[in-house]
Amino acid sequence: MTATGAKPNEPMVRSGFFYPGIAVVTCATLMLQLIMTRLLSLIVWYHLAFFAISIAMFGMTAGAVWVYLRRSAFEASAIARDLSRYSTLFALTSVLSVFLLITLAPVGMGSPSALLAWTELAIAMAVPYFFSGVVVSLALTRSPLPVPRVYGADMIGAAVGCLAVLALLSLTDAVSALLWSAALAGAGALLFRMADVQTTQGSIENPGLLGRPAAVAAVIAVLALGNSLSEHRLRPLIVKGTVEVRGSNLLFERWNSFSRIAVFRHASTEPHMWGASPGAPLDRWSIEQRRINIDGVAGTTMFRRPVSLDGAGFLRYDITNLAHHLPGRPRVGIIGAGGGRDILSAMVFGRRDITALEINPILVNLLEGEPGFSKFAGLSGEPGLRLVTDEARSWFARTEDSFDLIQMTMIDTWAATGAGAFTLSENGLYTVEGWRIFLSHLSPDGVFTVSRWYAPGMVNETGRMIAVTVAALMSLGATEPQRHVFLAAGENIATLVVSRQPLAPTDVALLREAAAGLGFETLLSPDGPLASDVLARIVTAGSPEALQAYTSSLPLDLTPATDDRPFFFNQLPLYKPLNLARQLRTGIHASGGDRGVVGGNLLATATLLMLLLIALILVVLTIVVPLRAAVRDAGRGLVVGGTLYFVLIGVGFMAVEIGMLQCMSVFLGHPIYSLSVVLFTLILATGLGSLLSERIPLVSARRFILWALLTGGYVAGTRFWLPDVLLACDSWTLPARAALCVAIIAPAGLLMGFGFPTGMHLASRIDRRPTPWFWGINGAAGVLAAILCVALSMAMGIRFTLTTGAACYVALIGCGAIMGFADAATKKS
Repeated sequence: MTATGAKPNEPMVRSGFFYPGIAVVTCATLMLQLIMTRLLSLIVWYHLAFFAISIAMFGMTAGAVWVYLRRSAFEASAIARDLSRYSTLFALTSVLSVFLLITLAPVGMGSPSALLAWTELAIAMAVPYFFSGVVVSLALTRSPLPVPRVYGADMIGAAVGCLAVLALLSLTDAVSALLWSAALAGAGALLFRMADVQTTQGSIENPGLLGRPAAVAAVIAVLALGNSLSEHRLRPLIVKGTVEVRGSNLLFERWNSFSRIAVFRHASTEPHMWGASPGAPLDRWSIEQRRINIDGVAGTTMFRRPVSLDGAGFLRYDITNLAHHLPGRPRVGIIGAGGGRDILSAMVFGRRDITALEINPILVNLLEGEPGFSKFAGLSGEPGLRLVTDEARSWFARTEDSFDLIQMTMIDTWAATGAGAFTLSENGLYTVEGWRIFLSHLSPDGVFTVSRWYAPGMVNETGRMIAVTVAALMSLGATEPQRHVFLAAGENIATLVVSRQPLAPTDVALLREAAAGLGFETLLSPDGPLASDVLARIVTAGSPEALQAYTSSLPLDLTPATDDRPFFFNQLPLYKPLNLARQLRTGIHASGGDRGVVGGNLLATATLLMLLLIALILVVLTIVVPLRAAVRDAGRGLVVGGTLYFVLIGVGFMAVEIGMLQCMSVFLGHPIYSLSVVLFTLILATGLGSLLSERIPLVSARRFILWALLTGGYVAGTRFWLPDVLLACDSWTLPARAALCVAIIAPAGLLMGFGFPTGMHLASRIDRRPTPWFWGINGAAGVLAAILCVALSMAMGIRFTLTTGAACYVALIGCGAIMGFADAATKKS
């Protein structure tokens, strides 16, 4: 193989190995980031995609800063060997990071110990990215090969990594997948080693461990394979604050990109109930059941199918099945099949035309084909039953079917995958737009029933559920929402029954009779007094504006969740910072469901602030302080203008990225799809934009201003057309929706890709010395913005976050003027 791309008197590298080497390393980097997100969803209480992104940026930026500070230590003659060694360190520290992640317990808030635990977690996650950053920085700045080609290989590898994760997590568990990504990094080290002409021609040096990438990659691959095949594989020791003890009760365990599913033998034969009637004679029934655990805490139950459905008669006493007491209505749609509980409930009440939707294929397989489970559940092949593996909102938007009863029971269940417990993530099943879709697929007398947590005397989650209901009904033309709604509650569960048409008096009477007979309290009814003043004010709001005004005035955020603010499970009013600060300071001493909802919201918000503090400390110590000397002798205009410029593109880019991640998570139905598609598109599009900036340089004030306005205008314009486009295309298949996401995001990425190289070009024409500072400050701004933009979306909405990103790019015009780009362009002309 010949070496190419070298200049006279420069060392040669074998490009046929070098380009694949950088592609493999960046592929491993993106895989590590996404799989870490999946593992964090199991270990801690809520989805931490924003933190994984922030820490990855921090580690890679710190690695590049370290290369700059030690630039004299890297010789051009040893570039391939250096890359091989640091890639090997990337592989080894990835393994070490995995070991630390599965043994750390970052729980608790408000104490030095909690701060220390989360700092340990951040550092454990960041170290592999540090070495990946060293590799990428060396490859781009020290390689004798053309930078555009190296950069292209970098982008291609990273983009492939975004998609490869989906396949890998469908084949093995998250811990083994992380080990496989580490093995891939070792393979990249081997490719760099083979790219070294001097090494391949023979070297007498003692290579040591870092000089044996093939052995390192092979050992890690064997560890990954052995771990995936072993029944006693490496697993997280502590899951959401609880030590996991594996015993003979574990019957099944499998991972995919959505979650980890574990099935346990249930010791008790007394049937599990969500909200049992106080007078339920549960001792009459004895049934074998299995507990299905989703990501550590979320749960569903699989019952053994009794010979006679009378053997599951206890389900008649559960408040979640209140709507089934209405006669007729034979066609049932179930959102979230889980372990088959709601399917069995429908059968107990005589329903025989059942469509059950479940997004997680593992759960569907347990019901349909998994040996030892499908026969246990006894639902496979049931006449009239259709099990569908799909995201419910998209499926309902796509189907032409109508249903007499649509049931959504406790969907989310504090899982970290979709809604996120406590919750810093989005969920499209509990928005006004989502409920419009569900209500639109009801038959003329059909009902939609939803069950959620309830705290007697408190209406936080229940109040928001009713607010979403009222807003959805109003959007469908209902003028008296109270006539469409019936709400009953037990000890800790409230069940809503709502219809597009006003509920018939006979149906209201039957629901009242069923609720009273089972010992449940009626909270809302078209024909009677309302039990709560807050619920009464919500359900009798005369207009969407009145509803918004009242719900936003309450101590908790009970405003209707929308696709723009799809954070149904977070009721802290982040748009009221003083109120929020007071609640964080005093906490909420409540009981029952309120502890789990509002108290959990406080925990999530406190964690967000703690992570921001940790990121700020790490950024200052490892990026800002080491690089401050780079601006010591530069002109004031360049330092001020340049610093603002690179802060703005760092914040602007992350605002667009986080906003698109949240928006597309609702549209695609799951965060892992959003992460993969959005990152894939942004990486390729911004890479292409960066390369195009060399062919279409923004060398004049006119070009620069036009670019800034185009970028800001396109991103800001999404505020007006994007929601309607996504809602109109909600019925498309997943591949079609993913393709639409790519088409929407790519223009923004392409335009934003001009930002960094243009800023560097603009600054270096005046003085090259502060460019390392600008590079580092851009990374630092991105690290912090990844966390801040999550809070911004929760407080003000996703569209506001996107608009903030757009404003950052428009504001670059002022930074260019401060730096004097117009003068520089004039001199050149």
